[in-house]
Amino acid sequence: MSGDLHWPGPSLLSCSLCAGLLLAGCTVQDANDDGGGSGTSSGSADSTGAATDGMTSQSSADSTAAAETTEDSGPIVDDIPPPGDLPPVSLADCRDEPPPGAMMPPALPVYGGECPEILPGPNAIDSSGDLREFLLIAPSDLQPEENLPVVFLWHWLGGDAQDFLEQGDVQNAVDQFRFLAVIPSSKGDLLFQWPFSIIDPGPRTDEEYVFFDDMLACVAEQYNVAEGCISSAGVSAGGLWTGQLGSARGQYLSSILSLSGGTGGAVVKPWNGSAHKMPAMVLWGGPMDFCVAVDFQVTSQDLENNLEDEGHFVLECIHNCTHAAPPFDVANGETAFAPLWSFVISHPYWLQDGDSPYLETGVPADLPEWCGIGVGGSTPREGQCGGSQC
Repeated sequence: MSGDLHWPGPSLLSCSLCAGLLLAGCTVQDANDDGGGSGTSSGSADSTGAATDGMTSQSSADSTAAAETTEDSGPIVDDIPPPGDLPPVSLADCRDEPPPGAMMPPALPVYGGECPEILPGPNAIDSSGDLREFLLIAPSDLQPEENLPVVFLWHWLGGDAQDFLEQGDVQNAVDQFRFLAVIPSSKGDLLFQWPFSIIDPGPRTDEEYVFFDDMLACVAEQYNVAEGCISSAGVSAGGLWTGQLGSARGQYLSSILSLSGGTGGAVVKPWNGSAHKMPAMVLWGGPMDFCVAVDFQVTSQDLENNLEDEGHFVLECIHNCTHAAPPFDVANGETAFAPLWSFVISHPYWLQDGDSPYLETGVPADLPEWCGIGVGGSTPREGQCGGSQC
């Protein structure tokens, strides 16, 4: 693997998708006009007529268009408690034992039945009456006494869980940073893989929240999980879904990472508030980060503005390479997307609302220079890029 995730995308749009885009009042770009770079297009259209993007080395994604909005269940606001030889990260480290009196999440979800045995590799679980699949990636040398963070990784439109595993260098990541990665597979019944769009009905969205609950419940039942370090990260379509999950299941999450994702705009459901103030990395490819029906600068800015207004800590990262892999520079021998895992590890649940160790130390040197604290805090990257991979 080269160290980059790659986001090639649709070379054409089906008639059904084009009709949807016209309903939403969107402009469809030609696949060869990436708005910010040359790049080749290698996507396809699936049997439902949905445009799909592949990923040879980061991701791709997208959205939909629409007619009627529907409502989902929104955030759960149960019992949030009142505030109260690993890779070095910063002053905070969610692999540590929580300090005395630390703010911790409520009791984790309980599975409504007997959990199947969860092993590293492919797993299947009955969720809402359907057999759903996911990968569990554990450190190769997992020790029985290890208390491990959990990071959920949601794949892009034309990808799947195996693509995320391989192209995200995830096994190396969990080996180096010592965490469990849960990589869900989409059910395959939606135009855009995950139910983030305004045409996805509320009951279907609720079903996906329950899928998250069920995976978390059974992983936590069988592994030593650091309950103060459960994070969600998504790429493109998965990033748009992370925006919804962060709202509806924020009470369990120590942080979220939105990579060319977000909320709002013409076709994506809005942010609906969160029961817990969680630090967020909001990363996108600048003003030309557009794919199919989504302007990812609009959705990313909508998410970060809502988060900051609510008092969440925001790390803004703008790489200016359009809808493409973030060009991270990592140390020799370090896993390809180390800055993502560094952010997760350095933001435990027990931080006070709106707090981050970065407010004391500044953005660490192992994160890109084009990441900055707060909305508008990024100094967008300058320099050559490979062009849009949508």
